[in-house]
Amino acid sequence: MLEAKGYAAPSAREALAPYSFERRSPGESDVLIDIQFCGICHSDIHQARDEWGGSIFPMVPGHEIAGVVTAVGAGVTRFKVGDRVGVGCFVDSCGHCPFCESGDDHYCEEGIVQTYNSVGKDGQPTMGGYSDKIVVDENYVLRIPDNLPLDAAAPLLCAGITLYSPLRYWKAGPGKKVAIIGLGGLGHMGVKLAHAMGAEVTVLSQSLSKKEDGLRLGADHFYATSDPETFKKLARSFDLIINTVSAPMDWNQYLTLLKVEGTMAVVGVPEKQIPIGAFSLVVGRRSLAGSMIGSIKETQEMLDFCGKHDIISDIETIAISQVNEAYERILKSDVRYRFVIDMATLKAAA
Repeated sequence: MLEAKGYAAPSAREALAPYSFERRSPGESDVLIDIQFCGICHSDIHQARDEWGGSIFPMVPGHEIAGVVTAVGAGVTRFKVGDRVGVGCFVDSCGHCPFCESGDDHYCEEGIVQTYNSVGKDGQPTMGGYSDKIVVDENYVLRIPDNLPLDAAAPLLCAGITLYSPLRYWKAGPGKKVAIIGLGGLGHMGVKLAHAMGAEVTVLSQSLSKKEDGLRLGADHFYATSDPETFKKLARSFDLIINTVSAPMDWNQYLTLLKVEGTMAVVGVPEKQIPIGAFSLVVGRRSLAGSMIGSIKETQEMLDFCGKHDIISDIETIAISQVNEAYERILKSDVRYRFVIDMATLKAAA
């Protein structure tokens, strides 16, 4: 076993604090990664506070991991010591169900093993990236392009793939009108990616306070949803709407902004159920869909796409001792646009 250090939530009611634990020693197909940076996802907060239920404590969150390979198992063929790598939202799947065999392993019928707050095949709880090291099977490790800085690439492992996957699936590109609801950690990646794919991009935000940012990131248009005229002006405008917001909102309003046969893909998960009226779907043969992260294959495709187009996340780097403060700031939307923990601050404090 390997001794590891990190920050953990002792329970849903307690702040994250320093925590020592053990990782497995690298096996035949394992890669040992020195974690250098880890992004903070809103889902970290949901799970650390048990807002979705079923949380396992103590919990070391973090699934936007970027680092360097320090050791490999004897059977590893895809990575070597010194490689720049990442780990995203899951670290294992069954490998033999139809979804795993078709390359959609994130929809594994037996359930994926999440990077944290999950139970691995060894029966032990998984611990995430708010730590100094991690051991992962090589089949779930991603290669980060050399031109992308590790700190700003870390959020691509969740925020990036969460937006890339629906944009690719619903064929965002030239001639398509795409709207992104919410300009936060997820939304700002959606703007960058949709713009790079050649789509006409609109941001729908509560106010115009982030308009300058939205246009800088690649949006062609920016509208305030607090203005009732926005919904009148943009009725039947979009081929695809991606909803990144996890707060309660009226999805029916936004469905009216879709063209005939348009789709609204939901990637933000509200704490409570959202009521949907059939009328907003029936009129226009519209679709309401969901999208969950992406497969390992698609995540690597996304990283390569970002390398080709020099796409990274806009980040604010913090010391790990600031993680609880960062959680509160995220809840106030006080970050542009992703917090990333510098793990050198963890190692320096050890």
